Amino acid sequence: MARLTFACGFYDRTEALRTGDVKVKDIDLDFIAIDSPRDLFDRMGGKQEFDASEFSSSEYISRFARGDHTFVALPVFPSRVFRHGYIYVNRKAGIRSPKDIAGKRVGVPLYTMTAAVWIRGILSHHYDVDFSAVRWIEGAINHPGRHGEPSAPPLLKPVEIAHDPKGRSLSELLALHEIDVIMGTQHPHAHPDIAPLFPDARAVERAFYQKTRIFPIMHLVVIRRDVYERDRTIADKLYRSFVDAKTLALARMHKGHPLMLPWVHDDIHEIDDVFGGDPYAYGIEANRPTLEGLVQYLAEQHFIPKAMPLEELFVPVDKTLR
Repeated sequence: MARLTFACGFYDRTEALRTGDVKVKDIDLDFIAIDSPRDLFDRMGGKQEFDASEFSSSEYISRFARGDHTFVALPVFPSRVFRHGYIYVNRKAGIRSPKDIAGKRVGVPLYTMTAAVWIRGILSHHYDVDFSAVRWIEGAINHPGRHGEPSAPPLLKPVEIAHDPKGRSLSELLALHEIDVIMGTQHPHAHPDIAPLFPDARAVERAFYQKTRIFPIMHLVVIRRDVYERDRTIADKLYRSFVDAKTLALARMHKGHPLMLPWVHDDIHEIDDVFGGDPYAYGIEANRPTLEGLVQYLAEQHFIPKAMPLEELFVPVDKTLR
């Protein structure tokens, strides 16, 4: 039986693979749980440390479109997050609507991270935000220093990005009004001068999904190409196991027992109503609006030369499985 190392964060939809409740056919899966996505991506992207792993969608597509085929990808998406609720402003910055972000000082953990691609794309397409004169500042949101050491290829059209010379967190810079906005992956530390751009983000995000059918994909699953080329059946076997693990997680979720959420059943009813029972659908077709949106944003933001067919980005898997 072949042994395969797989690195991934902690998710209910992959937990059964970690515990062994779901097996991968003919494969001894060594599930390596890594709680920090940035650390995981840097280790996989920089050193190809694992046979397969969760990986940044924007980094994978940027690499692939620029001719770096170190990895192949499965249409499996462990992390999806609506991002309207991760935009925060300083109350003194005069930002009353998204369009007021134009020309401001905007903090972001990494300009090239998938979350930032989504936020810029959504604000540009759906709120007419002009980013041409925005001044970008990179840094960690809630602790000093920078956010990881990515190995993504450089942008095709460079963007001027600054860093705080004192290494302060973006939360601190926003509270001091040394920046006007944070667009990120975490909520900043509470401060009386910090407020969300969208106070009722959940309602805004739900309406956005119902209008566009886009549920932003953050991460996908990659396999080192040399591993895949040795045995291409690995892709289908892994895909089947991811589907089985997610199916088990959905069944457990509907029982409501593992989740420390007092109104979990109300949330489950809403999920069923909005997403038809499966908010984390796998495969290309079920995610076409989302994936096409991401590829379009990557082209517009000069990560890749042009939009490309989705089928080129993923290796073939069993299309009969959701």
